[in-house]
Amino acid sequence: MIDKELLDILACPLCKAGVKLEGDRIVCSKCARRYPIKDDIPIMLIDEAELPKK
Repeated sequence: MIDKELLDILACPLCKAGVKLEGDRIVCSKCARRYPIKDDIPIMLIDEAELPKK
């Protein structure tokens, strides 16, 4: 589980917008890229992100 305080300071590495937790992914509020969480650690790497669903 991601701590709310950590989630509040995280930002999308691509567009620098805020993010929110959706299930087992962290989702950018601007570009909608989805970053995985592995072993309770957010993987905030652009190459690891899933592109937005169309």
